[in-house]
Amino acid sequence: MTTIDEIADFMRTHMGALNERMGIELVEVTADRVVATMPVEGNTQPYGLLHGGASVVLAETLGSVAAAIHAGPDRFAVGTDINATHHRSATSGVVTGVATPLHRGRTMASFEIVVSDDAGRRVCTSRITCALLERDPSPKA
Repeated sequence: MTTIDEIADFMRTHMGALNERMGIELVEVTADRVVATMPVEGNTQPYGLLHGGASVVLAETLGSVAAAIHAGPDRFAVGTDINATHHRSATSGVVTGVATPLHRGRTMASFEIVVSDDAGRRVCTSRITCALLERDPSPKA
């Protein structure tokens, strides 16, 4: 995979069981912005509010995709730190997460992810840092 489109296509078809279970869908993937949506329904805590952990899963997905794009074909991204501040609750509809770069270096990248409700109100702000590791060109036995 060498182009953003190839990485985005791979990510859309290989989202993983957790992302599929949560209903996360990639909407936009560029070098400077990654956007995805997630339904509130099915991702709530006992009070009927969007679970804070669900917001973090969405944020980590977006940050990881953004880091993978920045890493390019010779490296891969692994999360090393994530945090989240929950500003308000969401009880229905769809939330949208938008990841934008804070720092894109050779060995590390950080992204801010803003999760908003259907009315455009900020639900959560998250920050993820990923290490960018070199791919081992020789297969292990």
